[in-house]
Amino acid sequence: MNRLVVRRVSAWRCCSCNTLKALLPILSWLPRYKLKWLQMDLLAGLTVGLTTVPQALAYAEVAGLPVQYGLYSAFMGGFIYTVLGTSKDVTLGPTAIMSLLCFSVVGGQPHRAVLLSLLCGLIQAVMALLRLGFLLDFISFPVIKGFTCAAAVTIGFGQVKNILGLQGIPHQFYLEVYYTFYKIPEARVGDVVLGLLCLTLLVMLMCMKMRLGSDPAPAYSRLARKLVWAVSTMRNALVVVAASLIAFSWEAYGHHVFTITGKTSQGLPPFRPPPTSDTTANGTIVSFGEIVDGFGGGLAVIPLMGLLESIAIAKAFASQNDYRIDANQELLAIGVTNIMGSFVSAYPVTGSFGRTAVNSQTGVCTPAGGIVTSVVVLLSLAFLMPAFYYIPKASLAAVIICAVAPMVDYCVVAKMWRIRKLDLLPFFVTFLLSFWQVQYGIVGGVAVSGVLLLYNMARPQIKVSDHGALVVELNSGLSFPAAEYLSHVIHSHALSASPPRSLVLDCHHVSIIDYTVISELRNVLRQFKLRGVQLVFSRLQPSVLEVLLAAELEGLRHTDSVEAALLQTESENLLDD
Repeated sequence: MNRLVVRRVSAWRCCSCNTLKALLPILSWLPRYKLKWLQMDLLAGLTVGLTTVPQALAYAEVAGLPVQYGLYSAFMGGFIYTVLGTSKDVTLGPTAIMSLLCFSVVGGQPHRAVLLSLLCGLIQAVMALLRLGFLLDFISFPVIKGFTCAAAVTIGFGQVKNILGLQGIPHQFYLEVYYTFYKIPEARVGDVVLGLLCLTLLVMLMCMKMRLGSDPAPAYSRLARKLVWAVSTMRNALVVVAASLIAFSWEAYGHHVFTITGKTSQGLPPFRPPPTSDTTANGTIVSFGEIVDGFGGGLAVIPLMGLLESIAIAKAFASQNDYRIDANQELLAIGVTNIMGSFVSAYPVTGSFGRTAVNSQTGVCTPAGGIVTSVVVLLSLAFLMPAFYYIPKASLAAVIICAVAPMVDYCVVAKMWRIRKLDLLPFFVTFLLSFWQVQYGIVGGVAVSGVLLLYNMARPQIKVSDHGALVVELNSGLSFPAAEYLSHVIHSHALSASPPRSLVLDCHHVSIIDYTVISELRNVLRQFKLRGVQLVFSRLQPSVLEVLLAAELEGLRHTDSVEAALLQTESENLLDD
């Protein structure tokens, strides 16, 4: 008796321990943390931090928010993901796509952006707890590619006005294109020169990093490679710092040559609940319900796109570095990050591909590298905010353009054309509608993909061949949308023939069948009996056979092979003769 109790207690403890490790993945790697890992995590965290600061400032511009909100959004993810994340490489923070989506929903209003972060986090956390990650599978690759290409074009062109130093440009994409070209004569020479110079430097450094090979080399060459790699990896920070120094030197002598960021809030953000109401410029109070109503479809699109982007990144680097992730745990980590981020004035965040790549290439060993990155961001908020006053907007625009340019994957169009031309339809629907409203593009693309999916279900591939008796081979499962189509094929080839012909239904590939199909088959069997011909089922899966037998179909005949079914139809036809 005592042994049984001990075993049960031991089993309960083991189960509890595994459950706790699943909810808090940090418990699986922290007890075996090594000093060597600490060195690599410090290096990776510092490197990513120096990449994060300029990008966060730039992405706040994309979201239409004051630049400090980019930094407010960049540090909470490092702390939360260290505890809850399952990938050693992923870094959470503001990204170009999430910034664009945020702007499309809240229109650059800080209080509403913070509330949006809370609501998105709650939705993502609930999805994780209910294990609804499978919903992301309904967003097809053509939709994702169409959206990312359109987002890259929208974001990139949206920064041209800052390169040119133009003011008063509308945010609607088509109007933005028109007025940008219309106001080119008003371009500021200083911004144009500095912006093009920053773009050139960033592209050169990016190309230098891409050309770095992995061949064995002498010691001095290895040192040079490391130096080039370090400079090219931190290119965003170096270019922004250099541009800021140039702007400061001109401003110090009273020459306002560049459009600069201007005054920003100094210090760390206060820890407080996100606002549940807002006040317009004329003093009108907007209630929580009115704000949520104004978010509209963005409350569905932003959480899903955030999850999709982060999980895709996590899976890619898990495969590359040979470890596994838990998709639902990733959902929980992102959801909690957005919930807690809303208490420090953050807008919605997700995984960043560029910063995750830097993290992986620097040799990060555990998610603890995110803590170092977050500390770098916090130090910037605490001590460097006055220096951000002199950051030229043209330099931030150059950083954004170089970040989103690789997202325009024009080669994917040719690949889809070669593999399956119909996939171009949801791609172009998403791509074109995204220029009108980003969320409309995603919803439209998902709708078109859904219609194509339902069409394939309603019109399964059916192969008809003649072997004395007709053989109809089904190449997929049978569900209710396909019932009428199957009945039509059987009637047109067998029952409507003169004279009517026997038929063998090869169900080798059918693993699912539902009540609507059963009802249709009952009617078809009756029609065959009335015309004095045979319908024989062949190669039924055990699960399907069990369902057919349970339905007690009158006249049901089945065999284990097509040949046996053909012999059965021939013998019964001879008996009838």
